[in-house]
Amino acid sequence: MSHNTVPRTRAEAEATKKTPVASDDAVGSRKAEPHTGKHAGKLSLRLRFRRDRVLVLMTLPAVLLVLLFNYVPILGNVVAFQEYDPYISDNGIVSILHSPWVGLENFQRIFEDSAFWNSVRNTLLLFVLQLVLYFPIPILLALLINSVVRPRVRAISQAILYLPHFFSWVLVIAVFQQLFGGAGLLSQLLRDHGYDGLSLMTDPDTFKFLVTAQSVWKDAGWGIIVFLAALASVSPDLYEAAAMDGANRWRRMWHVTLPALRPVIALLLVLRVGDALTVGFEQILLQRDAVGPGAAEVLDTFVWWNGVRNQDFGYAAAAGLVKGVISLGLVLIANKVAHLMGEQGVYKK
Repeated sequence: MSHNTVPRTRAEAEATKKTPVASDDAVGSRKAEPHTGKHAGKLSLRLRFRRDRVLVLMTLPAVLLVLLFNYVPILGNVVAFQEYDPYISDNGIVSILHSPWVGLENFQRIFEDSAFWNSVRNTLLLFVLQLVLYFPIPILLALLINSVVRPRVRAISQAILYLPHFFSWVLVIAVFQQLFGGAGLLSQLLRDHGYDGLSLMTDPDTFKFLVTAQSVWKDAGWGIIVFLAALASVSPDLYEAAAMDGANRWRRMWHVTLPALRPVIALLLVLRVGDALTVGFEQILLQRDAVGPGAAEVLDTFVWWNGVRNQDFGYAAAAGLVKGVISLGLVLIANKVAHLMGEQGVYKK
């Protein structure tokens, strides 16, 4: 021991005994300990961008397309407060700047227009019918296909159900016309047996059920894919545990399968409610003249008829703006209900 390390007094000797000397291993371990303070684990924006720059660059084109085609056109809603005349100039922006302002006059006309309220009533009625009759069908078909043991039969069934999704609405309506029209297969079959023919395609009383049946036939296969993907994530161990506890097939579906589908059902239901006022523009427009606007006029066709056909652009824009505000309110309400049910919905709390 050197002269400098020897305690010169009794107090220094006692202090030396009480204070342990840290070894090199202990010092190294303290340096290697992660920081557990308030800002532990938080990265700066620059570091996060460097880490995720590949994903950001991959999503950038999609974000630009959404901004260009979904958010930039929102600025055009200013014509709802104008008597917009697109023929003032070849430049649409110049036409907006030089069109006279009318304030809330277009909205006042909307709320006093009986045709607008008729389109709202038809839209809501179609939404309720499609929610009750159309929304559960993809769930039931997905459960049915998922219960098929043979993979080949399951794949063929899914392909057959999914095929009509690729058909255009013109083709779908043509198929229904050949089956249920005045000269269709059903009418000819009734006449051959001494009954009067019928035409469901021109009957205003059954039009809403006909539109719902067309939507089910065309788009049910698309919804099946979503629910089958959710079912594929369910662990087989859960079914085996339920079977060992004595649960039959129905109880396994009720206690295992449906709880696994509940988050997806809640999300799709919120999105469906948000899309309540959009019930198929092309589908309705193709059949509007056959049954008349009293039974077939919905908000989308109302906006198209007044804006494109009647050239009343400010009035049509006001109707579209009202529809958008109501749809946003429906999304927020449905999402709040999903949160109350314990589901995530479109976004977290």
